[in-house]
Amino acid sequence: MNLDNPKDLERYDRKDMARLLYDFPDQCSRAIEIALSSSLPSYKKIDKILVCGMGGSGIGGEILKTVVEREARLPLVISKDYSIPEFIDSWTLVFSVSYSGNTEETLSAYREALKKKAKIVAITTGGRLSRLAKRDKVPILSIPPGLPPRASLGYLFFSLLITLERLGLVKNKKKECQETVGLLRDLRKKYSPSSKSRANRAKGIALKLYQNLPLIYTSPRLSSVGLRWKGQLSENSKVLAFSNTFPELNHNEIVGWECLPGILKRCYLIILRDRYDSPRIKRRIEITSKIIRRRACGLDFFYSQGKSLLERLFSLIYLGDWVSYYLAILNGIDPTPVKVIDYLKRELAKK
Repeated sequence: MNLDNPKDLERYDRKDMARLLYDFPDQCSRAIEIALSSSLPSYKKIDKILVCGMGGSGIGGEILKTVVEREARLPLVISKDYSIPEFIDSWTLVFSVSYSGNTEETLSAYREALKKKAKIVAITTGGRLSRLAKRDKVPILSIPPGLPPRASLGYLFFSLLITLERLGLVKNKKKECQETVGLLRDLRKKYSPSSKSRANRAKGIALKLYQNLPLIYTSPRLSSVGLRWKGQLSENSKVLAFSNTFPELNHNEIVGWECLPGILKRCYLIILRDRYDSPRIKRRIEITSKIIRRRACGLDFFYSQGKSLLERLFSLIYLGDWVSYYLAILNGIDPTPVKVIDYLKRELAKK
């Protein structure tokens, strides 16, 4: 398989995932405009935030938490379940996020939040969530349909961030958003199919991961990025992938590198780093790398790019998205369909 041969890419990318990835910076720009122009109630007396969402619709909440947790004065909780925490009440801002509008876990959580008289904002393209929100007079932030949920991260994430900004719960993010879009547009030139493997970092990583088990370790502020890489490698590349975060992994997982040498020699470790990592985290990464390097089949470091935290997060998210695409091509599989998830949903619908 030749990642620099357009015919090889076209053969397996039947749903044109490459086009969706190439369009991602522009999607982020459109998402910001949509969120800024959407009608929004003047919710007041908010003392906590809950984001409900699953899979591709839920990762935006994880990234949001990373972006705002160091400045927001309110606790932000992520829920990925049918139920919501008992402490949710009428002073809670609840985001019900479902790209399709039919995610059963999110719909269940929505009903519970409604019973608790929470201040709800629905983010969706339509479906049952939209119909319920209209019936219940809950504000809806409508986003464009027709994409796989995991390929709509721009719409799903920036809807959350801009809404918090407009409600006065976080500081103005206009400059950070503009710089992030600008950086992404620069990076797509480097990661797109027209960029040859020798100069394309995303293609290079995919080639190293091919026929190996990807493990993604991150510094604390990049934990949501590790989850995104894991999810994209699973859904796009159709491979198992695992992620963990320093320093927690040093208190348990690091011991797991002692046995099963045959499996460990098929593990490729990627450590995602940020230049603002604390000195102690940097030291932990250095020591851990020495321990693992001789046991894994490979180990690489990749640093975030950009000035603001928002830029730095999305620089690595975008890299991981392209890596998962190229690995799918190497695996000889279309990255877009998720047949197992579709089957699971059909079986669940039978009840």
